[in-house]
Amino acid sequence: MNLAFIPVRCGSKSIPFKNIKNFCGKPLVYWNLEALQNSSSIDKIFVATDCEEIMSVVNSFSFDKVEVYNREPQNANDTASTESVMLEFIAKKKFSDNDLFFLVQATSPLTQSKDFDKALKILKTEKADSILTCVRTKSFFWNKNGFPINYDYKTRPRRQDFEGMLMENGSFYINTIANIIKYKNRLSGKIAIYEMEEFTAVEIDEEDDWLIAEKLMFKHIISKKDKKIN
Repeated sequence: MNLAFIPVRCGSKSIPFKNIKNFCGKPLVYWNLEALQNSSSIDKIFVATDCEEIMSVVNSFSFDKVEVYNREPQNANDTASTESVMLEFIAKKKFSDNDLFFLVQATSPLTQSKDFDKALKILKTEKADSILTCVRTKSFFWNKNGFPINYDYKTRPRRQDFEGMLMENGSFYINTIANIIKYKNRLSGKIAIYEMEEFTAVEIDEEDDWLIAEKLMFKHIISKKDKKIN
């Protein structure tokens, strides 16, 4: 079985009730749930929350793959790690060791159904144990001591000739249930990378991220959906 897991809390210091705040006409958490619901790769989706308001909103979507999981308070505070709620959830459910666990972040709403399907294909093709999503950045990086990290400033490359670096964008991760239990981490063993489109680099943590992400959502995803409908 391929199961998706979205951890969402009530608390958010930067943007109150961020996960259910209106984003492009829908609550933020809706967008990943819709993408997962429409993915042929996903069998079941769990939303882990401590919040009655979030539970109510998620249930109102009526997605038939979605089930709400009531996470423990100690794994829903500001200091709790994502891994802690993952392990809590897995311990309470009966999954097979080989079941695939998709950890999906609601703060990356630009993820599409095709991304889950393509990433799963790469995981299997490369015979990897786990996979993470990245975007390619062609920025030039330096350390604090004034030394370049990813290029030689004496022979500055043109952007079109520059390979750049892969940056984790936090959209989602895939691993087996057995590996997560054993290593207590979302990633382990042979790690593959699924490279996503450059516009998916944004993660919503601050108000400015929200504004940028909405613009990108309308441009790259919603406008294309509208064209298909028309």
